Amino acid sequence: MEPILKHTREKYPSTILRKNITLKTTIVAPGVFSPVVAKLAENIGFGVLYFSGGGFANLLGLPDLGTTTLTEVVDAVRHITFATSCPLIVDADTGFGEAVNVSRTVRELEAAGAAAVHLEDQVMPKRCGHLDGKQLVDIDEMVKKIIVARASSDLVVIARTDARGVEGIDSAIERARAYIKAGAEIIFPEALESREEFAEFSQKLNAPLLANMTEFGKTPYMTVTEFRRLGYRIIIFPMTAFRTMLYAVKETLQELYEVGTQRNLLKKMMPRNELYQLLDYYSYENLDKHATSRTLRQKK
Repeated sequence: MEPILKHTREKYPSTILRKNITLKTTIVAPGVFSPVVAKLAENIGFGVLYFSGGGFANLLGLPDLGTTTLTEVVDAVRHITFATSCPLIVDADTGFGEAVNVSRTVRELEAAGAAAVHLEDQVMPKRCGHLDGKQLVDIDEMVKKIIVARASSDLVVIARTDARGVEGIDSAIERARAYIKAGAEIIFPEALESREEFAEFSQKLNAPLLANMTEFGKTPYMTVTEFRRLGYRIIIFPMTAFRTMLYAVKETLQELYEVGTQRNLLKKMMPRNELYQLLDYYSYENLDKHATSRTLRQKK
């Protein structure tokens, strides 16, 4: 059989994600910010991945204030979905505009291979959900975006509400109910501040729930098991790998600057052969050899 490169992108990733949700198992989705990190997460065993808007903005050297464009996000998503077969949940911030813009946003992300999109009910410029100073759009405006998103694509639509930090948990629950009625398939209550609040949300809403277990925020550190017991179906760790990566890079650069050699860092590096296996390097090499062999035989 002729050697071929693996092309793992699924035709209908949203269908795969919906099936996973109906199994009533807990989905743990680490934040990935590049194709190689996505491949590594998949190799480790994660079945669903998460693309953080904040992480992507930070990767570009920008703050998480809605500073990225739809084109930039779509390109990044396309690279990730090409590299992995895992369904990808994409943070689309406020949808890159009003309801009509949301229609294009979801269609572009679906074409790029995304499985799900989440939209949030903040006013632009949006802020990290765990910072103060946020403002909310009217419920009707967010409802309109959800309706348009569901009508424009087959993506799993996740509605994020940032109301807890602005208007309180009762308002967040009220908004979540309106978003479910509009067609949101999953609710993402951002920046809840205690286990009791997570439990209250779960008890008062009849929909799959997503929990954000980020670092240095308003949410206390909880385990996947704790979230599962409270009824949460998707747990994201949006910035964990990104923050540890930055810390490691900072240490590396500091070592090079101060010591002038990387010898003391070798034990902290992924060996070349392991990296090549992750990248499927040898399949590319074998494909080139095969093509060369076929070309020479054809000349005879």
